Amino acid sequence: MTSRASALNDIEAYADQGGFVEELSRLVSYPTESQEESRRDDLFRYLNEAAIVMLNDIGFTCRILENPKAPHLPFLYAERIENPDFETILIYGHGDVIRAQTDQWREGLDPFKVVVEGDKIYGRGTADNKGQHLINIAALRSVVKTRGALGFNAKIILEMAEECGSPGLVELLSAHKDLLKSDVLIASDGPRLHPEKPTLFMGSRGAVNFDLRVKYRDGAHHSGNWGGLLKDPAVVLAHALSSIVDRRGQIRLLEWRPTSLTPEIREALEGCPVGGFEGPSIDEDWGEESLTPSERVFGWNSFAVLAQKSGVPEAPVNAISGWATAHCQLRYVVGTDPEDILPALRRHLDREGFNDVQIVPMKLGSFHATRLDPSHPWVLRVAASVEGTTGKKPVLLPNLAGSIPNEGFSETLGLPTVWLPHSYPGCSQHAPDEHLLMSTSREALRMMTGLFWDIGDTEAARSGSAS
Repeated sequence: MTSRASALNDIEAYADQGGFVEELSRLVSYPTESQEESRRDDLFRYLNEAAIVMLNDIGFTCRILENPKAPHLPFLYAERIENPDFETILIYGHGDVIRAQTDQWREGLDPFKVVVEGDKIYGRGTADNKGQHLINIAALRSVVKTRGALGFNAKIILEMAEECGSPGLVELLSAHKDLLKSDVLIASDGPRLHPEKPTLFMGSRGAVNFDLRVKYRDGAHHSGNWGGLLKDPAVVLAHALSSIVDRRGQIRLLEWRPTSLTPEIREALEGCPVGGFEGPSIDEDWGEESLTPSERVFGWNSFAVLAQKSGVPEAPVNAISGWATAHCQLRYVVGTDPEDILPALRRHLDREGFNDVQIVPMKLGSFHATRLDPSHPWVLRVAASVEGTTGKKPVLLPNLAGSIPNEGFSETLGLPTVWLPHSYPGCSQHAPDEHLLMSTSREALRMMTGLFWDIGDTEAARSGSAS
């Protein structure tokens, strides 16, 4: 039996004998809702009582780094430097979670208590992102346990503000460039394309959130006495929204239509079909008509109205409201100028006669679009290791459909970035009943253990293939 096989056997035992669920249960029990001010102490507790303990046990030195923009939202930096001449891998994860939505979970479930039902492991943070960075830490541990060393240098950044838009992350990375100097970022977040298909993505779509507001007057006025005399802000806003996209959701602003859906990207996406698993059915008649569903979600921009309100919907009265608001979002790919997204919208609304509509950017941080060439040597090297461990050719996505803070690593630190997600699209991320699949987690534990073993194997490192 080879040592690599021994490491894989060790991680399989960890999965099969309950070690993974036990450790994940402990991590999930910390209510690390970064959007809730009452949970600030829990963010520090998660790092000090859980993450640092795990990492110290496998030879990492750790320290808390203060967030340069929001001191109450900390970062953890950990490193294990075995030899200055070795390759250095930077690993990222986040320990904060989205709001619990406790009263919306089905009976028998609690967001901060892990419950296992069949293949599903329920709990807030199981998929996003506690389960994912636990898989990677456990894989590092199995390699150290088996080999006695990693065979490479490892640095880890855990942040506690990703669900707030990662405020301070870019500034922290910029201030600590020397400390974080590495050869590649290897990290895990987001979903696989399919639960049974190992997936690599090399960037993400960006995201910009903003409100569109129309306000004409204070208070509401009787619709019988004033109907036909006063502008209805809800109607004006509805027409403004319909000028941004047509009735099937196709974007009408030229500046919001990306230039990066090249023949090469289209070819890469041909082998990446979406749908066909747990989750809602795809609406084939929605989105850019000339594109395939994969091209729409991975290679194009999408506009969404996330919330909309005028008056008091819970108790409507016969009155014309004085205001209306819509919370909107543009998810965008490389090939869209992020600095011109909202200015372009302002120009468009003015051209269309909607000068009354205000654009209010959100205070939360936004993520920029990024993308690494799928033929980059690190992508090929990671893909070869994954295939060697799983026996499956991994899906290579140019970028994730969602948004992650990748630009700090790819742009600020100048690193190639390779992401290996361990969740799946039906995991209820950011929703009640969030869960991770045990079957996918077991494969991910093996996959990451094999990958870290191969990176530390000098012969495999030179050849770029799995041993």
